[in-house]
Amino acid sequence: MKKLLLPVLFICLFSISLLAQTTQNEPPQIDTRVYDLIESVSAERLEKDITKLVSFGTRNTFSDTVSDKRGIGAARRWIKSEFEKISADCDNCLEVFYQKDFVTKEGNSRVPKDAWVVNVVAIQKGTDYPNNYIIMSGDIDSRASNTMDYTTDAPGANDNASGMAGAIEAARVLSKYKFKHSLVYVGLSGEEQGLFGGSGLAKYAQENEWNIIGVLNNDMIGNIEGVDGVIDNRTFRIFSEPVPPTETERDRTLRRYYGGEVDGISRQLARYIHKQTKTYMPEMNPMMIYRLDRFGRGGHHKPFNDLGFAGVRIMEAHENYNRQHQDIRTEDGIEYGDVLSGVNFGYAKKLTAVNVISMANLAWAPPAPKNVGIGGVVEPSAKLEWDKVEDDNIVGYKIYWRLTTSPTWDNFRYVGKVNQHTLEGIVIDNYYFGVAAVAANGSESMVVFPEKVIR
Repeated sequence: MKKLLLPVLFICLFSISLLAQTTQNEPPQIDTRVYDLIESVSAERLEKDITKLVSFGTRNTFSDTVSDKRGIGAARRWIKSEFEKISADCDNCLEVFYQKDFVTKEGNSRVPKDAWVVNVVAIQKGTDYPNNYIIMSGDIDSRASNTMDYTTDAPGANDNASGMAGAIEAARVLSKYKFKHSLVYVGLSGEEQGLFGGSGLAKYAQENEWNIIGVLNNDMIGNIEGVDGVIDNRTFRIFSEPVPPTETERDRTLRRYYGGEVDGISRQLARYIHKQTKTYMPEMNPMMIYRLDRFGRGGHHKPFNDLGFAGVRIMEAHENYNRQHQDIRTEDGIEYGDVLSGVNFGYAKKLTAVNVISMANLAWAPPAPKNVGIGGVVEPSAKLEWDKVEDDNIVGYKIYWRLTTSPTWDNFRYVGKVNQHTLEGIVIDNYYFGVAAVAANGSESMVVFPEKVIR
């Protein structure tokens, strides 16, 4: 019996050693720092900021710009001062500035007078890839029933002080950390008159050759009581368009043969946010909506999409139209107006946290792989290859696949630090595939859908 102990002990130690090697080689599936980020988001601070934004009376893009207490001028100066306070607390880690464009009445039916449309921008530069940008936006401006009316009170508590406050709160939380890629927190103006602020910043980004990884546009993240009678503080929507409007005719032709009708860069960003939420905030119910925005409508991610950048809209699931674009009044016993009582600050905290964890994991992750190719026609396997990402912190790659009718990446295989792999027994005809780069802490890039075919 004693003679058996030594071989058994050796086998056990050898097995433990192999297990340790496997654990070291494979990245963790979660990063515990993310839970700290979620806990750091404050409903109390969000309430305070939304209340402050409401106190400016109206934030219509064409309202008073001189007063310190009323109008969009006072609002944007206050937002800039908040970003500057946050920057002071993180050793001047934010570059804070105004970005503006002049808009005229001519040719613009929703513009009552010529004016500057001014955005407030705060940039937290990345340590490794400062020219890669992940943007979280909210809207500064509000409106009354008549969008041309820039004097009537338009508190815009939910639309969109909630999204603006979320961007400020995200800056407070994330500025305490270092990231490989740059983060941008921005208040956009002119949304109600024609998405002017987003158009201006998107053009600014293009002219300055920003490599935008993704835009998370937050527009109305505080209402839980829908006009449809539903009360829901857990569900939210992620709107994304299927493929970039900048794609070429060749792209469209190839898609007829190889698929990818719902696999553009904005849709991959939506899937990324969905996955982060289900992993770290499983109590939430993210709905991916396969549409640019609400039916026939638009938001401030659209101008970025128009230029070929990935962008999505994050918002509540159940809107209340009595509280949107309405003068404050009571008619037939129904209260109209976008006032503070219509905002659920706990819900705004949850959706702000969704942004925070998605931005953090993207900013900690390596750059996404490039030149992803796929092959395996009339073979019982799928072959993928890609260019290796030059990043000291990268530990490998994951190949993802899913049924063509599935909205999410349901299967994956970690393949280590290689630039090609064959999935044996997986027939290419039946699935869609993608590749993501993985860091040592487990954070991943967005999944990249193949852009070429291996012959």
